[in-house]
Amino acid sequence: MAITPYEIARVASMAADSKKAQDIVVLDLTAKTDVCDYFVICSATSNPQTDAIVDEVREKVRANCGVSVISTEGREGRNWVLIDFGSVVVHVFKPETRDFYRLEKLWGDAPEVDMNLEGEDNSEEGE
Repeated sequence: MAITPYEIARVASMAADSKKAQDIVVLDLTAKTDVCDYFVICSATSNPQTDAIVDEVREKVRANCGVSVISTEGREGRNWVLIDFGSVVVHVFKPETRDFYRLEKLWGDAPEVDMNLEGEDNSEEGE
């Protein structure tokens, strides 16, 4: 059975959450663009946290979804790291860089997906 872009976005957001990423937002872009289906956007407050989030997202998506990263950009500066899985693009921002680019406002007409990360017990659910 094929893994859906929604499932990739869910695993990526849970992985970011497990490394204490802040303000995690998932935008459904399926009706807005052909570039990708979902943006996962989050913030990290330090370079070590940025690295931890990026590594965890890459590892968990590979391990749980069987999807490899197409590319990772911005790792050197760590102000905005983009992890491209094709149908899902994960953005890990420093708060000031996120405020500057305001992707949520740019894509403001895209619906936000509630991944219900509050109180997440990490158990598997059938969809």
